[in-house]
Amino acid sequence: MNFLHTGSFLGSISGLVASLAAAVSVLAEVPPEKAVESLDVGEGLEAKLFASEPMLLSPSSIDIDHLGRVWVCEIVNYRGNNGKRPEGDRILVLEDTDGDGNADKKTVFYQGRDIDSPHGICVLGNKVIVSAGDNVWVMTDENGDLKSDKKEALFTKIGGAQHDHGIHAFSFGPDGKLYFNFGNASRHLADASGKTITDMAGNPVKADRKPYQQGMVFRCDPDGANVETLGWNFRNNWEVCTDSFGTIWQSDNDDDGNKGVRINFVMEFGNYGYRDEFTGKGWRDKRTNIEKETADRHWHLNDPGVVPNLLHTGQGSPTGIIVYEGSLLPALFRNQVIHCDAGPNVTRAYPVQTQGAGYSATIANVLEGKRDKWFRPADVCTAPDGSLFIADWYDPGVGGHAMRDLKRGRIFRVAIPGSKYSVPKVNLSTPDGAAKALTSPNGETRYLAWTAIQKMGPDKAGPALKKLWNGNDQRHRARSLWALGKMANKGQSAVNMALADKNPDIRIVGIRLARQLGLDLTATVARVVRDPSAAVRREASIALRFDDSAKADGLWADLALQHDGKDRWYLEALGIGSDLHTDSRFSAWLAKAGDKWKSDGGRDIIWRSRSKKAPAYLAKIIKDESIA
Repeated sequence: MNFLHTGSFLGSISGLVASLAAAVSVLAEVPPEKAVESLDVGEGLEAKLFASEPMLLSPSSIDIDHLGRVWVCEIVNYRGNNGKRPEGDRILVLEDTDGDGNADKKTVFYQGRDIDSPHGICVLGNKVIVSAGDNVWVMTDENGDLKSDKKEALFTKIGGAQHDHGIHAFSFGPDGKLYFNFGNASRHLADASGKTITDMAGNPVKADRKPYQQGMVFRCDPDGANVETLGWNFRNNWEVCTDSFGTIWQSDNDDDGNKGVRINFVMEFGNYGYRDEFTGKGWRDKRTNIEKETADRHWHLNDPGVVPNLLHTGQGSPTGIIVYEGSLLPALFRNQVIHCDAGPNVTRAYPVQTQGAGYSATIANVLEGKRDKWFRPADVCTAPDGSLFIADWYDPGVGGHAMRDLKRGRIFRVAIPGSKYSVPKVNLSTPDGAAKALTSPNGETRYLAWTAIQKMGPDKAGPALKKLWNGNDQRHRARSLWALGKMANKGQSAVNMALADKNPDIRIVGIRLARQLGLDLTATVARVVRDPSAAVRREASIALRFDDSAKADGLWADLALQHDGKDRWYLEALGIGSDLHTDSRFSAWLAKAGDKWKSDGGRDIIWRSRSKKAPAYLAKIIKDESIA
């Protein structure tokens, strides 16, 4: 504090006292019994404390099973505190056995030094996926006693052990796949034997710019097979989530303190601009056409080949994220991304609207610690009844690999006022029961439903899925479509149903399903090549990425001719669809474009293209003032 700028000595003393009092109020912890009253709760919501210290300490990640039990990654052995718990960190299971809304039973599912500083947990039936250190473990409870009986490696040698920017939580998608990510302290993905994984694009999964770098997003089968690298060049993308249409969302942390935290719609196979695509240089390095705003500059948003951001949220330390697809919360929060940001002490929703080939979003707070700056929301999860559970790391600071408090940790339940925590019963033995479970807002319940439906097969489960398909809830319709389409000999008929649907989001599911099933993508794209929805055409371009046929070139050219020069999302989708066959795609477009290459959309395509022919057209644009 600079006393020279105060009006008097007494003024200096009073100012100092006030400042110290403010600092103490920020740094003083709030006891559990006053935790809720110290938080600001979003409109139409009510928060209640579900669990707190000493029952749990420093939760980094949570999941909720179909029985409403909360599974917790509990951390003590992190960075400077590594080794302070000699027995190792723990996976806990918390239960409310008497129905009063408070956890009253704790079970230690697993404890060991091999999971120190666990950053992710995903419960799938009797298997639990734990992301810890530079490994991913699958732990199996073989006898139902909530104890791990078997531990097997799923992925290894990832890098980023004891680092916030390492491997993070897995989640189960509507397509029966696992989704996960790692930050830029992770360098590599290997299988259980330590062998480097080659993804479905034929590339070794390494952060070496050949072609991938920095943080990445992945999809794979439940057994770890068929890994796809879905996006790259993030900094610290803490967690990833998918909605029922298969759309992928995540957050990403800036270089701390630069007010550039971002939320991303992950357009598959996109480069997300944290480092220069070709040189790996950082965002502070001088470059042509450097952005004026720090948040834009931070992600190289003026560079061709960088997918735009959905939203900038300023300074923060972004953590857990979900798409809330329940009906218990008010309409403002339904079908929206819900996200924790531990830095500014807040959990938010990002209401999204389709905008061209991409999206726009606003912000609505769910839970905020304006009066308790130790509130550090680390993760959020949807319970079977549609309520939210928010894990609170609870610490005076966050980031910088610091952990100042080892004695506290909390979990809150957020719902509508007066809502009592309840767990709907699930019947997976009948097709109708399994189909009903597939509509649950809870991820593990949907996993169990999906598994049961796939075992039943189309003859038995088909009629129940058709009922969902014929309903009015578009997300339930999408889930039924994925489940039906993944059954033997049902893929093409499911794709046909989707492509003929009135809802563009359902048509997008059809394209994505066709890609995953390896169906004839040129035939699929031909049906939507002039779709009125730019978002559908976006997916059509992405679907052509790995097809080197002349027919694919022609279809891509037709998609490119519809670019109006105003939609960066659409332009980057065209780039994703052309980059692996750039010369033939560009030639096909030129042949159809005629003088349209001089239009706003044409100049955009030339600017974005990686074709050897493109620089000559750039030169023409620069020289000819009537074009520029």
